[in-house]
Amino acid sequence: MEIIFVIAGAVLGSGAVFGYSTFKAGKDKQSSVGILEQAESKAQRIQDKAQQKYEEIIKNARSEADSIITDAKKDENKRRNELKNLEERAWERERILDKKLDQADEKMEGIRRQNDELASLKQEIVDIRTKQEDKLSKIAKLTKQEAQDKLLKMTERNIKDDMIGLVTKMQADAVADAEDRAQMILLSAMERMAGDVTSERTVTAVKLTDDEMKGRIIGKEGRNIQALQRETGVDVLVDETPGMVVLSSFDPIRRQVARLALELLMKDGRIHPARIEEVVAKAQREIEKEVKRAGEDAAREVGLVGLPKEMLGLLGELKFRTSYGQNVLKHSIEMAHMAGQLAEEIGADVRVAKTAALFHDVGKAVTHKVEGQHHHIGAEYALKYGMSEAVAHAIKAHHDDVEATTPEALIIRVVDAVSGARPGARNASNENFVERMRDLENVANSFDGINNAYAVSAGREIRVFVKPEKIDDLSAIKLARDIATKIESTMQYPGVIKVNVIRETRAEEYAK
Repeated sequence: MEIIFVIAGAVLGSGAVFGYSTFKAGKDKQSSVGILEQAESKAQRIQDKAQQKYEEIIKNARSEADSIITDAKKDENKRRNELKNLEERAWERERILDKKLDQADEKMEGIRRQNDELASLKQEIVDIRTKQEDKLSKIAKLTKQEAQDKLLKMTERNIKDDMIGLVTKMQADAVADAEDRAQMILLSAMERMAGDVTSERTVTAVKLTDDEMKGRIIGKEGRNIQALQRETGVDVLVDETPGMVVLSSFDPIRRQVARLALELLMKDGRIHPARIEEVVAKAQREIEKEVKRAGEDAAREVGLVGLPKEMLGLLGELKFRTSYGQNVLKHSIEMAHMAGQLAEEIGADVRVAKTAALFHDVGKAVTHKVEGQHHHIGAEYALKYGMSEAVAHAIKAHHDDVEATTPEALIIRVVDAVSGARPGARNASNENFVERMRDLENVANSFDGINNAYAVSAGREIRVFVKPEKIDDLSAIKLARDIATKIESTMQYPGVIKVNVIRETRAEEYAK
């Protein structure tokens, strides 16, 4: 029995152990499966994140690559355009150089031909003289010296007309070449200028916001308008013209101050004597800044630096001044550009020419304050503020009362006349125009042998018809020169006047 119980106990124990082992093994298996699933899920998440990161990196890399490619293409196009521009400029310079070389070759060839002709003519004269000497010696049995004297007289009579014709032709060619070159230089300088011509005079019209503003400007018993006139020194004209007030003064700076003050008062709405005084003071400061800025901009435009600030301030005032309808500041800037180019062409001092041209009319800014002619005043101010003697002389001599002794001074005279003579630059009355044309014709008619004289091309040319029985060809040349000389000495005019003497001889006969 004991053995049975022992065996039964052993069997029960073994079963219990086996059951426990089986239960534990199943539980461990379930735990392993869960861990494996968790690991796979985590691995999947990591893989998904890696895939997203990979795709993001690829996307960013592609975007950056596209940007780099685009920038590279833009840089390549820019360099291609720069290279193209450089090639075009180089080709243009080469073309211009070739043209100039061709012109130089043509001139040299012409000179060589003339030299050959002169040499041939001299040799021909020598041969003729030798033959004539021999002939005279044989026939008249004269001495060699006597034969030479007679030959010289004969030769002088024979070639006098030919020599006059040759001299006239060479003179005409030289004048034509000089005129062509001068015209090209002046036209090249003038084409760079395209400024508008202003028409500021002695009045300035200010547009009002409404007609009720007129009463506010006048004020109670005229106090506001009196205060405005007193502070600005400008006459304020309030009439029946709708929506308009007129400012009248010979001083354009004052008119500008009054205009700006009136606009500020209308914008602010508070119009009374105390406010008018404040606004006028503010407007004066603004105009002073504008004047200074205008002078600096003008100097910068023509390429001049290091100029006295006082002179730049006077120059800026010319922005608001006109002469014969031409804005003086724009006229000065235009002259400075032309003067610089002319000085460079003839080898003069470019800076002196530009500076003198820019400040040649600066005296007009103070003519209402200082007595004297504007060019003398401008020269005095130039010396006062440290400019050179050459600049002061060019300013002073740009009119005819002072002799121009330097190339720069002559350049200022030329460009002043050119700028004033430009079509549309200045306004001239019909009366003055007709009087100038009549005076020009009277100068020509004052000479003997004149049939008729007509001023044409707005006074730029005078055509003189002479009597052929009194004036021969050589006298016509001298007459043209005499008329031009008298015009230069008796008349004032911008630019150049062409004197054209016309001589015509007609012979008529009838066959019966």
